Amino acid sequence: MWWILALVSALFLGVYDVVKKVSLNNNAVFPILLFSSISSSLLFIPLLYFSKSGLLNESSLFYIPTISTTEHLMLLLKSVIVVGSWSFSFFALKHLPLTIVAPIRATGPLWTLIGAIIIFNERLSPLQWIGIIITLGFFYLFSIAGKTEGINFKRNKWILFIIIGTLLGAVSGLYDKFLLQKINRMAVQCYFTFYQVALMIPIVLIIWLPQKGKTTPFKWRWSIPLIGIFLIIADFFYFYALHIPDSMISVISALRRGGVIIAFTFAAIFFNEKNIKVKALYLLGILIGITLLIFGTK
Repeated sequence: MWWILALVSALFLGVYDVVKKVSLNNNAVFPILLFSSISSSLLFIPLLYFSKSGLLNESSLFYIPTISTTEHLMLLLKSVIVVGSWSFSFFALKHLPLTIVAPIRATGPLWTLIGAIIIFNERLSPLQWIGIIITLGFFYLFSIAGKTEGINFKRNKWILFIIIGTLLGAVSGLYDKFLLQKINRMAVQCYFTFYQVALMIPIVLIIWLPQKGKTTPFKWRWSIPLIGIFLIIADFFYFYALHIPDSMISVISALRRGGVIIAFTFAAIFFNEKNIKVKALYLLGILIGITLLIFGTK
């Protein structure tokens, strides 16, 4: 059950990557982060109201319970980690091809896997190990494909940005597993989204606004609120999967990164990016790895 939820999350995560790229092309990063976060938070306001007023009861999938001050602080920390990850990743996506950024971002399960084994004492079946190794191996091949496109991985600062964003994303994934053992999943998703907006407002006002004349100007696009909407849907299925007691963060993270397939296909068709045939071969390897992960999980 939980691996199916992870695959659904991967589907929406792939669409999320596409609308990010469309929004970020020749556009300012921080305002996009702010407005996409606002669109996410707006979805939770009616659910929070219905939960507080009793129109939603505790048995509902969408019920948001009251949480303690300590739990709010824990979610604030998650928001800090995610905003950091997004800031680095968004800047990288703005300046690099989507067919390079998405696969590098997808190497996050490697670090999540290492952390899950150390922190949560997770154990994989032999078939799952094979699936993990194959999947992450082809993710690595994707990550070095940029060398044929004139992108120097050692000197290009945007490559460094996406690596930092990926590592922070892996930290966030491990922290999610910890949080969901203590806090209701809807409360995690709701309040974390509110804190994102609270963090992004001063960033935009203090960092971006005074310098906006010297940087890329901001252009409103209707794809911007879709970033937040598709992320909320992807995260809903992701948190639901993590909430299931026997779920494994290492497998969920790897399956979720299968959303790179959606991003890759869109970029190949509409963005005319390079080395599509070679990258398609790597993508086949990812599909094989994901198939083994699913079969091993069943």
